[in-house]
Amino acid sequence: MNLLLSGIGDFFTAIMTPLHAAMSFVMMYAYEGWRHVTGDDTGATWALSIMTLTVIVRTILIPLFIRQINSARNMQLIQPKMKEIQEKYGADRNRQSIETQKLFKQEGVNPMASCFPLLLQMPIFFALYQVLYAAANGNALGYFFVHNPRYVESLTQADLFGARLADHFWMENGWGGFGMTQILAMILVLIMTALFFITQKQLMGKNMPPEALKGQMAQTQKMMLYMFPFMYLVMGMFFPVGVLVYWVTNNLWTLVQQWLLIRNNPTPGTPAYIEWEERMIRAGKDPQAIAEARRAKRSKKPPEEGTSRTVQGPRTPPKGPGNSAAAEPPTDTPPTNGIVRQQIVRQQPTRQTRSNRTTPKKK
Repeated sequence: MNLLLSGIGDFFTAIMTPLHAAMSFVMMYAYEGWRHVTGDDTGATWALSIMTLTVIVRTILIPLFIRQINSARNMQLIQPKMKEIQEKYGADRNRQSIETQKLFKQEGVNPMASCFPLLLQMPIFFALYQVLYAAANGNALGYFFVHNPRYVESLTQADLFGARLADHFWMENGWGGFGMTQILAMILVLIMTALFFITQKQLMGKNMPPEALKGQMAQTQKMMLYMFPFMYLVMGMFFPVGVLVYWVTNNLWTLVQQWLLIRNNPTPGTPAYIEWEERMIRAGKDPQAIAEARRAKRSKKPPEEGTSRTVQGPRTPPKGPGNSAAAEPPTDTPPTNGIVRQQIVRQQPTRQTRSNRTTPKKK
C-alpha cells in the first residue's frame, strides 16, 4: 500500500513540477513586462501578470475548446436517436449501452471530449494555487521563483486595493476579522460565480434544442446550473486572492468565447440558430448554403451539387435551344428583402435526331 501511494505521489510530482516551473516563468516575465507599463511594484502589476497567464493558457486551449463545443453539439443532435434507443430496449440496460456505443461510433461522437478542456485546466489551477500558497508563507515554488527569490518576496508583499494577493478570506485577521482582503475576496467570488451562472444560462437558453431541455439529462443540467455557483461561493472563501483573479479572468474569457461561438456558429434547431439565419438573410446570404459548407468542412467531404444558394434579385434563366428550364419560372420561395432562393438547374444538351447530325465530308 505504501509503495502504491509513493508511486501515485511520484506521478503527481512529475506532472506538477513542470507546471510550477511554467507558472513561475510566465508570471516572472509578465511581471517584468507590466512593471514597465505600471511603473511600480504593486499588486496591480502581479494581478496583470496573473491575467496574462490566464490569457496564454486559454489561448493554448482554444483547439480543445472547439472540440468540446463540437462534441457537446453532436451530443445534442443525437438526443432524439438516444431517446429512441431507450424507448426501444426499455429496461434492458446492457442492450441500451451496446446500442448507444454503436450510435456514438456511427456519429463520430465522444462524450468525454467535452471534459478535456476542464480536466486540462485543473492541474494548471492547482499549480497556480500551490505557487501562491507557498508565496503566502514566504516559500518559493517553481524553478524560476526558486532561482529568483526577490520575485517571491515581491509577490508575498503585493497588495491590490489593500488586500494581499497571497491571502484568502479566512487568513488576514483570523476567523473574527474583516478587512480589505475579505471585501475584495467576496467581490471576486461573487463576480466569478455570476460569470459562471450567466455562461451556463446562455448555453441552455440559446444553444440547446428544445428536446434537450426535457428528460433526465435536462434536470441534471438544471441542478448543476444552481449547484455549481453555490460550490463556487463556498470554495472561493479558501482560495488566495491571486487565484480568484485567475478564476474571474478565466470565467470572463469562457463567457465571451462562448458568446462569439453561439452567435456565429450556433447549433441547428436552437433559438440562436434562428437568430443567426435571420441575420444571414438580412445580410443577403443563404444560411442553408453556409451550414452545408460548414458540415462538409467538418466531415471533410465536398458539398453536394444542387445545394441552394442566395441570388440578389430575380435570376434570368440562360437562353438556348432545347433548354426546357429556360421557359419555366422559378418555383422556389418568394423574394424576401430582394433575396430569392432558387435551386441550381443544370443545363442539358440539346438532343439531336439522326437527320440533324452532320458528318464530316471526306477529303
